[in-house]
Amino acid sequence: MSLMSDPARSVAAVTPSDSTDIGPARGLYVGGAGDVAIIAKGNTAAETLTAVPAGAILPIRVTKVMSTNTTATAIVALY
Repeated sequence: MSLMSDPARSVAAVTPSDSTDIGPARGLYVGGAGDVAIIAKGNTAAETLTAVPAGAILPIRVTKVMSTNTTATAIVALY
């Protein structure tokens, strides 16, 4: 049984999309600074995390990384 506090077991590059689900991922790595618009697990509306620095790991269960309002680059889903 995998706990949320366990390290990720796999990763996948994310292409932001307003229609494609990615998860739920256990978190995101953001390689290039910017804004990241997400739909978190259990939510239906997108929220934008602003000014995310390069190299940040976001410990949020994410089902979608939206292309609308996402300016960050090199996003990787952690599973």
